[in-house]
Amino acid sequence: MLRVVLADDQDLFRAGFATILGAEPDIEVVAEAADGAAAVRAAVEHRPDVVLMDMRMPVLDGVAATRQVCERTAGRVLALTMFDTDDYLYAVLRAGASGFLLKDAPRAELVNAVRVVAAGDALLAPGVTARVIGELHRRGRPDPALATAIAGLTGRETDVLRLIAAGLSNAEIAAHHRLSEHTVKTHVGNLFAKLGLRDRAQAVMVAYESGLVVPGS
Repeated sequence: MLRVVLADDQDLFRAGFATILGAEPDIEVVAEAADGAAAVRAAVEHRPDVVLMDMRMPVLDGVAATRQVCERTAGRVLALTMFDTDDYLYAVLRAGASGFLLKDAPRAELVNAVRVVAAGDALLAPGVTARVIGELHRRGRPDPALATAIAGLTGRETDVLRLIAAGLSNAEIAAHHRLSEHTVKTHVGNLFAKLGLRDRAQAVMVAYESGLVVPGS
């Protein structure tokens, strides 16, 4: 069973998400929270696989709550918002969220998003990735500390990171290099460990923030 915590200050949204996810045979909603601080407490107590985190909440906003959940637990955060804006998008991904979903997404998309994020994959649609890249480009020069960390990767790991940033799955990377998918998974695991990454969403951010991948290249 995938264990989920729902964090949203609006009762109707929480009830709707709980009904949708609770109807799935492999998903269990283990706790609900109406503010960011309560969301952090619920994540620490229940150790869910995924926290659905609203961005605009009282006491502690969704970005700060996401950062604390990612620092204090192994759970993955799926950010939820009604506002498809660059500021929230970049900030919550930078805080450690594994994906970003609008609240008005179709039922099937919500369920799939929880499963994708729980599996350790990033939920970044092409349009979302483009806006993140645009924000990174606006911020200017690469982070030298990240560039130094990237220099510690092997040549193959560096290339795999570039392809992750380009949106390729493990299977697509394997086909690109004529490798087994198991070998690619090993490279991904090694580069994640070396860079201290939780998932592919963070890998995309690091690839751009380090200057390994240049916006528009």
